[in-house]
Amino acid sequence: MAKSCEFVMLNLSQIKNYPAPVRMISFLLVLILLWSPGLALIYLVMGSTQNLEDPGTKNLLSILTMGLLAIEFIALLPWWGRKVYQHPNLYSRYGLVFTRQNGLLLLKGLAIGSCFAFALFITQGLFGWLTWQSPRLPIIQLILEGSATALGTGLAEGLFFRGWMLDELEQDYSPKISLIADAGLFASLHFLKPIAAMIESFPQFPGLYLLGTAVIIAKRQNRNLLGMSIGLHAGMVWAYYIINVGHMVEYSGRVSDWVTGINGNPLSGLLGLIFLSILIILMSNLPGKVDRSKA
Repeated sequence: MAKSCEFVMLNLSQIKNYPAPVRMISFLLVLILLWSPGLALIYLVMGSTQNLEDPGTKNLLSILTMGLLAIEFIALLPWWGRKVYQHPNLYSRYGLVFTRQNGLLLLKGLAIGSCFAFALFITQGLFGWLTWQSPRLPIIQLILEGSATALGTGLAEGLFFRGWMLDELEQDYSPKISLIADAGLFASLHFLKPIAAMIESFPQFPGLYLLGTAVIIAKRQNRNLLGMSIGLHAGMVWAYYIINVGHMVEYSGRVSDWVTGINGNPLSGLLGLIFLSILIILMSNLPGKVDRSKA
């Protein structure tokens, strides 16, 4: 038994010498292995008590399963850092540090991201493409629920895509190639749908790619800290949650969805792509100090 454990630990320590795709797949396999028992238990319990085809149940299943995956990912990183990289704190290496500077960057990102999303909707309203309505839920409820959803999404995806994944890519490839690959994987993993739905909502892919590019640039322009990147993404999610869940806008149908956004998502329309391009330029010219070295 001791020899077997020693062999496993030796193999783990050798993973850092493999190419980036092999390292990434190895990590994901471990993560899936840890996730599977909890996933099976959730489906077993939910399947025995509720109709899994019910929309409300499907939404709850998604929250529980993705929440469990995010928790296990965050918990796995310290162990992986010690056993594979002999690094005491991968969080700091990825730019997730609890400092005043990172906190201020988070708040700044939240402000920019939420203002960006609201400005996109306001512009559509000025063009007469939508009309504003009173929220169907109390605005305080929307703000509080949206903040929890937005910060959770921003943290989990920021740590996964702009933390772990980007770090793995940058160990083997140039900053430019790493950015292209990371933004492409970010867009692709969010775009996984049935073929018919993928074709119908194709404009969402370039929008996601541009968003992935913007948040990487935001990180690099701020000494590799994740605060701005997390805040920027979370701010957009927060604003969109308030407007979408509150049913605060109604599209007039005066122009095609390809202009305003497929399925009501403004980032997947032509105007959204223009706004995201402007955001990339803005992030590239932030008065921050570029530092691509690892923390």
